[in-house]
Amino acid sequence: MKMELPFLILVALILVHATQVHSAIEYACNPKRMDIKKLGFCNTSMTFNERAKDLVGRLTLQEKVQQLVNQAAGVPRLGVPGYEWWSEALHGVSNTGPGVKFNATVPGATSFPQVILTAASFNESLWYKIGQVVSTEARAMHNVGQAGLTYWSPNVNIFRDPRWGRGQETPGEDPLVVSQYAVNYVKGLQEIDNKSDTLKISTCCKHYTAYDLDNWNGVDRFHFNAEVTQQDLEDTYQPPFKSCVQEGHVSSVMCSYNRVNGVPTCADENLLKGIVRDQWGLDGYIASDCDSVAVFYEAIKYTDTPEDAVAVALKAGLDLNCGTYLGKYTENAVKTGKVEQSVVDQALVNNYVVLMRLGFFDGDPLNQTYGKLGAKDVCTAEHQQLALDAARQGIVLLKNNGSLPLSASKFKSLAVIGPHANATKVMIGNYAGIPCKYTTPLQGLQKYSKITYQQGCANVACSDAGLINASVQAAKSADAVILVVGLDQSIEAEGLDRVDLLLPGQQQKLVSEVAIAANGPVILVIMSAGPIDISFAKSDEKISGIFWVGYPGQAGGDAIAQIIFGDYNPGGRLPSTWYTQEYVTKVNMTDMNMRPNISTGYPGRTYRFYTGDTVYNFGYGLSFTTFELSLIFAPTILRISLDKSPLLSCSQISTNTSVVGAKVNDSLCHEEIEVADTVCEGLNFDFVVQVRNRGNTTGSHVGLLFSKQPFNLHKNGYAKKQLIGFKRVEVKTSESQRLQFRVDVCKDLSVVDKTGKRKLLMGLHTLSVGASHYKDDYLKHHLLLQGSLAERSEL
Repeated sequence: MKMELPFLILVALILVHATQVHSAIEYACNPKRMDIKKLGFCNTSMTFNERAKDLVGRLTLQEKVQQLVNQAAGVPRLGVPGYEWWSEALHGVSNTGPGVKFNATVPGATSFPQVILTAASFNESLWYKIGQVVSTEARAMHNVGQAGLTYWSPNVNIFRDPRWGRGQETPGEDPLVVSQYAVNYVKGLQEIDNKSDTLKISTCCKHYTAYDLDNWNGVDRFHFNAEVTQQDLEDTYQPPFKSCVQEGHVSSVMCSYNRVNGVPTCADENLLKGIVRDQWGLDGYIASDCDSVAVFYEAIKYTDTPEDAVAVALKAGLDLNCGTYLGKYTENAVKTGKVEQSVVDQALVNNYVVLMRLGFFDGDPLNQTYGKLGAKDVCTAEHQQLALDAARQGIVLLKNNGSLPLSASKFKSLAVIGPHANATKVMIGNYAGIPCKYTTPLQGLQKYSKITYQQGCANVACSDAGLINASVQAAKSADAVILVVGLDQSIEAEGLDRVDLLLPGQQQKLVSEVAIAANGPVILVIMSAGPIDISFAKSDEKISGIFWVGYPGQAGGDAIAQIIFGDYNPGGRLPSTWYTQEYVTKVNMTDMNMRPNISTGYPGRTYRFYTGDTVYNFGYGLSFTTFELSLIFAPTILRISLDKSPLLSCSQISTNTSVVGAKVNDSLCHEEIEVADTVCEGLNFDFVVQVRNRGNTTGSHVGLLFSKQPFNLHKNGYAKKQLIGFKRVEVKTSESQRLQFRVDVCKDLSVVDKTGKRKLLMGLHTLSVGASHYKDDYLKHHLLLQGSLAERSEL
């Protein structure tokens, strides 16, 4: 068939581009460079472990130590190129790490909302989908030579203190939410093939463990010793990492800078080898936070020499050093007998197995499973739409006096005011790459109404009130006012913790004076990660509505505008407690205790333990519609079959009548049974709720299932209540949907005692589903747990 000349030119251009792409990618086991038939590590019929051991067995000690750092040197004589392990993908492919570069081929990647806002959606399927999209873009960028395959994300530390500068990177304060976010995001990123065990990309759960202070009142993360009880460690700090490894099957865990009870985490054999690898069964490698090995030698003098530092770290279970210490000092540590070469070998095997699973040793990546991905697969319309939807799902409505949503036909002029009213980079938070594009709040609102824009403050610090008067004048002549204020990376960031919980500088003055002057509704939009004491605005009748929008990502402006004008009904819930300013006067940030201490006046932390006043509670969030909940099914009595004596029962409580609504002397029934002594297999039940939309607007309802332990047991440090399940469901007006929670009794209804052991408490448990912004939950149900040596009855 005769071909037209333009078509031939197009083919030639494609071939040239393909050649350029191939030349941009270095990969091992390239048959054009080596006779790979003689190299066992290139033999794909062998197991990953066998291949990794074959490669390590071919290396000299000098070659080995140069592979233990993030900027691995490679082994040219074996055709193994150098590799940069450090890439980031917290909420999109990021160039924060040196493994990712943006250029003319791929100038940007989809930038999703910062994690704290995405978590507010309480939507596990969304978290998984975002992971899939991010890994698709990461693989696509790898194929054009702009990204690696190993990503040190997500951050699964608990947002323990509202002042923490890195709280924005986390899914909030609740261990279950953080755990489930970690599991779903990791699964979406890695997309492990069940048959071959191959990885789409490799991910890393960090920073292990009890790490949640950066720089507060002269105490920094490099010198901080986190003194943590076994009770807090087991039920607060460790669960997200355990879930990451055991349920998410993450391929890496990163140890942190801080010490835990005196020992640097990257030097703690119990935490690393003992727990992460041996108890939890990590199938992957353990990396250090960057320069953390150097930190525990140089900053706190934990060891006498650098060689001692690397020896301690390697023997503790560290496999890869972000930094240079292992590359510089491991060879001498081996030669002087401080660490066995076999320990080095095992660390390398752990690292190489992950690269094997990624296809790094399978030849040309363009001929592999994800080889067809390229620049065309980054910043697609579908990916950008997901970024918009993620922002909309996370945004939380905190106040509405009936003015919201605004009508575009009624409110034809808006005064849009505030230091974040035209925000761009602020919206993406930290550990972000270059977005595909930005839509600012101002641009989003311009699609609905005529805008008068005033900055209000020169910047977030707002140290000068000189711009407030112009904002007041703008407010007087507008049909409605949108105020966009909050924080940014100059206030909360890695290396920077907050000192208070207030709006910075003159921002409160700006809000209040504009509200007084306005003739129409005033809508306050808070752009921040950490909670802010906005009690003044909550009680101000002139402020009609309040939204918290986190750092909403590249599409934040459209998300904000669509919700304000009712094109999307907000359904987000706060993933963290919003405290009053009084909190900072009572709570030392270095105090790691979660439980309150009555004798010292310490109020405890997070919704599970905090005893002080709040501005908004964990789980708070309003909708433009009204939902009604009703119970469809739940058991009322559950008998726990015990493995051994003594027989523990609650004989004083009648089992012949319904427990629901019964008056029970619960003090007669509070035996504690160690979970290890119960028959936990199959000990679960369904808790089914119907959600009906009684309003005139379709909306999403987030069902939060809480458990309260039997009465009078808080003296043992047990939580006031604990989230044990959550689901998000969209319900059309006048219709209903079911929420079905599967409750694992030993996992969900157990508590942790002061020794760190999990126990089930016999007695009357209260399960509740509903909105914490009401005095009482929508729905409460009582469940009686009884211990028995007899067979369990059917639920």
